[in-house]
Amino acid sequence: MALADTAQMPPPANANLTTTYANSGYADLVAAVKPAVVNVRIDRVATVEEMGGPQIPNMDPELRRFFERFFGEPVVPMPRQQPRQHIRGEGSGFIISPDGYIVTNAHVAGGADKIIVSLDDGTELPAKLKGIDEKTDLALLKVDAGRNLPYVTFGDSSKVRVGDTVIAVGNPFGLGGTVTAGIVSATGREIGSGPYDDFLQIDAPINRGNSGGPTFNLKGEVVGVNTAIFSPSGGSIGIGFAIASNLAKQVIDDLKDDGKVERGWLGVQIQSVDEDLAASLGLDKPKGALVSDVQSGSPAEKAGIKRGDVVLSFNGRPIDKVTQLSRAVAEVPAGKTAQIVVWRDGKERTLEATIAQMPTQEQVASGEQENRNSDQPKLGLALAPLTPEERQRLGIDADVKGVLVAQVMPGGPAEAKGIQPGDIILSVDHKEVRRPQDVLAAVRKAHEEGKKAVLLLISRDGTERFEAIPFATS
Repeated sequence: MALADTAQMPPPANANLTTTYANSGYADLVAAVKPAVVNVRIDRVATVEEMGGPQIPNMDPELRRFFERFFGEPVVPMPRQQPRQHIRGEGSGFIISPDGYIVTNAHVAGGADKIIVSLDDGTELPAKLKGIDEKTDLALLKVDAGRNLPYVTFGDSSKVRVGDTVIAVGNPFGLGGTVTAGIVSATGREIGSGPYDDFLQIDAPINRGNSGGPTFNLKGEVVGVNTAIFSPSGGSIGIGFAIASNLAKQVIDDLKDDGKVERGWLGVQIQSVDEDLAASLGLDKPKGALVSDVQSGSPAEKAGIKRGDVVLSFNGRPIDKVTQLSRAVAEVPAGKTAQIVVWRDGKERTLEATIAQMPTQEQVASGEQENRNSDQPKLGLALAPLTPEERQRLGIDADVKGVLVAQVMPGGPAEAKGIQPGDIILSVDHKEVRRPQDVLAAVRKAHEEGKKAVLLLISRDGTERFEAIPFATS
């Protein structure tokens, strides 16, 4: 979809630019695009963790256990009241349409209670968060200026080559803008920020506060969204990263449409293939994505994909790395069929899978973690599948099987026993679990058998322990 109706739009700020900067500098380019680069200020209330955690009165553990045994209920200490604290932050952004749509980073705008955008001419406008995608660190804002605003357009990042000159522009701290020039050091970089990494590495210094600002080619087209730097000291050492514009365009279009990004889902856990694995699997070299697990009922299971398969291509696109498969699957609309070539038992096989829509955390929490029956025993947990994205985010090895604790309900039985978000439930009453439904079924079965609690085997930071969680019914 288009970002706006181009038939009714004024020309972009870069409409009359040419590429004659070799001897004259970049003044014309900067003069054309700088009015579309903005400063983004946010204000939000600090979380309990950011304020140093809850101030809970000390209670001797033995005394707490005595009260729990005596009263038969968990003793949950109440946190002391703390004054509300505000956190303020700043970043950059750029206008992509005359009616005031603005691109920035998710880590700039995410969680904000109030967003103020400062234009290049000093005008300050309140902004609304139209959508956010933390997996790619992109966010879309909207301001109403009552007039057409200067804007810039996206270029084709697939045409960017190592050695191309780029210009990074930002508006940090409301100083009126910064401009730095450099070259592209690499394309398609992965920096471990998520399963859809696709970065341009540039040596144009990205200053503090430039997050969310644009990287331009010499035509004045946005080829990247400034996002991160690598620096031991916190200052620029010539290694910066910008989200490739082709990825950004796709995400921003989705956010503008309905405020969220819909991605295809195959339902496999995958890992890289190194030389030793390649040799043991009979591959001529390390390539593809090794399937370490297949989720029950997923499109992959229905297509006949098995644990131990190596995905070599997806819809005709060769797969050399796991992130290539993640991105390729995500791009396929739900309901569409994809051809998948896998390596199994020393030969290639072609399978067909009907891609589904990736389940959201909200769907998992509302649809799977607890039965809506009022007699359903509750532990006070929201559960989610242990997806490859969550494994990567939490640093969990591929051989760990279980169910992710996505949220712990305040005052519930699980919180009283010290269960935390990010914990992995490995088993319930000594039976292994792989899906949220497995946990629900085991809890329901234990309750029907007259048990007062279930025994969970929990993994946290590589350490496993048992916790008996009493039921709470509502």
